[in-house]
Amino acid sequence: MRVLAFDPGYERLGAAVLEKEKGQKEILLFSECIRTSAKLDFSTRIKQLGKTAEALIKKWKPDAVALEEVFFEKNAKTALQVAEVRGALTYIAASCGLPVHQYTPSAVKVAVTGYGRGTKADIAYMLPTLIALPKKLRIDDELDAIAVGITCLASVR
Repeated sequence: MRVLAFDPGYERLGAAVLEKEKGQKEILLFSECIRTSAKLDFSTRIKQLGKTAEALIKKWKPDAVALEEVFFEKNAKTALQVAEVRGALTYIAASCGLPVHQYTPSAVKVAVTGYGRGTKADIAYMLPTLIALPKKLRIDDELDAIAVGITCLASVR
């Protein structure tokens, strides 16, 4: 199974493509942090992210899309805008005939660290023990997308 996983955001969108064959270990095929400019209006940013998602689907031909669910305690405006990005990604995936799997942040943390209250540092520490990561500098959004992909591959049969 091949999954395109996202850590949704409108300033930074983490994206990763992972694959797992039956009885094999997960393989990371691609990961990136896609950025949009704060100088652009919100609808232009969503459009850019949508076009990027469409291009990734076309290039990598995933069997499914996985998204992390929105969880914010403080800033409602940010949460709503991230939810709009999730909606756009869900629409694009569904339009391409792909199932969309959604995971809470705590489910992702349990899958990767074994603990639902793990930190981003815990995820960054554990990921290389679960999957081969080519050496490159990654920020947390990209690592979170990889973690979402691992969660999906572990839960979907």
